[in-house]
Amino acid sequence: MNQELKNSLGEVHSSININKRKGWKRIFAFLGPAYLVSVGYMDPGNWATDIAGGSQFGYKLIWVLLMSNLIALLLQSLSARLGIVRGLDLAQASKNAYPKWTNYPLWVLAEIAIAACDLAEIVGMAIGLNLLFGLPLIWGVSITVFDTLLLLLLMKRGMKSIEIFIISLVFIIGVSFFVEMLIVEPVYGDVLKGFMPSELGGSSLYIAIGIIGATVMPHNLYLHSSLVQTRKFDQTSEGKKEAIKFNFFDTTIALNLAFFVNAAILILAAAAFHVNGYFKIAEIEDAHQLLNNLFGSAAPALFAIALIAAGQSSTITGTLAGQIIMEGHLNLRIQPWLRRLITRLLAIIPALFTIIYFGEGSLGSLLILSQVVLSLQLGFAVIPLIHFNSDKKLMGQFAIKPWVKVLAWLSSAVIIYLNITLVISEIKGWLASAGNHWVIYSIVIPVILACLALLVYIFIHPFINKTKEDKQLVPHGKPANFTQANISYHKIGITTDFSKNDEKIIRNALMQGGKDAIYTFIHVVETAAARYHGNNTLDNETKLDKESLIKYQSDLHDLGFEANYQIGFGNPALAISKIVKEQNLDFLVMGAHGHKGFKDIVFGTTVDAVRHKINIPVLIIN
Repeated sequence: MNQELKNSLGEVHSSININKRKGWKRIFAFLGPAYLVSVGYMDPGNWATDIAGGSQFGYKLIWVLLMSNLIALLLQSLSARLGIVRGLDLAQASKNAYPKWTNYPLWVLAEIAIAACDLAEIVGMAIGLNLLFGLPLIWGVSITVFDTLLLLLLMKRGMKSIEIFIISLVFIIGVSFFVEMLIVEPVYGDVLKGFMPSELGGSSLYIAIGIIGATVMPHNLYLHSSLVQTRKFDQTSEGKKEAIKFNFFDTTIALNLAFFVNAAILILAAAAFHVNGYFKIAEIEDAHQLLNNLFGSAAPALFAIALIAAGQSSTITGTLAGQIIMEGHLNLRIQPWLRRLITRLLAIIPALFTIIYFGEGSLGSLLILSQVVLSLQLGFAVIPLIHFNSDKKLMGQFAIKPWVKVLAWLSSAVIIYLNITLVISEIKGWLASAGNHWVIYSIVIPVILACLALLVYIFIHPFINKTKEDKQLVPHGKPANFTQANISYHKIGITTDFSKNDEKIIRNALMQGGKDAIYTFIHVVETAAARYHGNNTLDNETKLDKESLIKYQSDLHDLGFEANYQIGFGNPALAISKIVKEQNLDFLVMGAHGHKGFKDIVFGTTVDAVRHKINIPVLIIN
């Protein structure tokens, strides 16, 4: 268990061995993590901001996309460097570097970013299904819960399977928009003019910040620092240099592809809507309908297919990021499907509320808002990332050079300045409008000031606590002092299911205690009657199970062992843990259920559940 907790994404950590490959195969083995990251840069939230920017301002905001992409390239390369050199993801490094009291607000803010990101995936998927199949949006939002199963199955097949699946979806998105460009035929001379920076203000500033939030996503910084650790490479200076070099190639290729997709969406909106006088197209549905009116059925069909692919690919990477953040900040690991379900429900609730209360037409505005929320959280991820990469004591020769540090801090300053400008502008707008100003003064402004104070603190803390920075170089604690001691168990529990595995389980139990221990056979009856009547159950299965337990007890007595039995009813994990506590057992031997994939969800994971409910050693026999 400890081994799992100390590694980021422990189930796939170092699962791809680089050292066994040579030549091109070795290079390709490094490629992959950045493609998982890149889908976050072309998710449905980007579509909303790019469509709004293109329809309202034409090609004028392409330079914002380019700037965002360059900032993203810089920050993602720093994220990969942190994971490669220190073997920590960003959440683990933050927990080690900052005081405990800052850990929880940083975790909460990161979770808000994950929920905002997932909200965009839900809405995008629902809109895509609606456009392609006519499925009502409320049903589209509801069925997105079930993509949890897809993630679980992919995780069981390994990291390469996830990467191949994601790259396939990215390929679909890229091809769709390449064909869209051929259909729409923009004036490329005007497109080039959009790369010249222009002044931002009012609605253009709001959309520009939405574009930055949609492009440079905070959860991707956590994700990338973990995904690079799925490669097993030499932990030498040369090995790390090679990993950094090839991961930079991976990041450059993947993010340039993401820039192409984002630019294509904005150019599509500018060429199809702005040029034709449609300046207020901010809804994806409106864009789809206008594409149908202007260019026929092929363009909107490709548009919807790409939207579904973007939503599905992004939701998988969002789940992985959520798992990394929870494990890193809280050292808490839960089942990936449960993590996925929690994340999805946190995002589904506001989506359903918006549809029911405000109507389906408000989803586009909700998409843009989600991207602004992402941008507001960026500073809390970017500032620690730059500090960690700049620290020569921890990074050694891999600490970033001064000119890289300057660029990174400038990028951070631009993001934070734009965010502060937006917040001030929004608060002024709320105060100018009619309404209950006490809510703004008593809740909104204090929360904003608290967040600003936290942002200032995480910026200055590393400067004033340099001597304490190396308090932990690994995400786990120091090794314990070991002294030789004899451990003996006197009351040993043995779980049984009357299968061929029982003999192996019983033999292993007898090896632990010998003839000095007392053995308790445990069996749980799970029939409907047992769940309802409990100890009063007298059905046929309970009688047969009792007879089998008596046989086991008799067999051990004949061999000179002392044994008894206990029958539990209902939920296996609860019943077993209850018997362990009532009988005051000091050791438990269990058989693994042996289920994999979908069966693991259907039949449950009794071993894990029991292990977390009791505080005695557990021996698991496969």
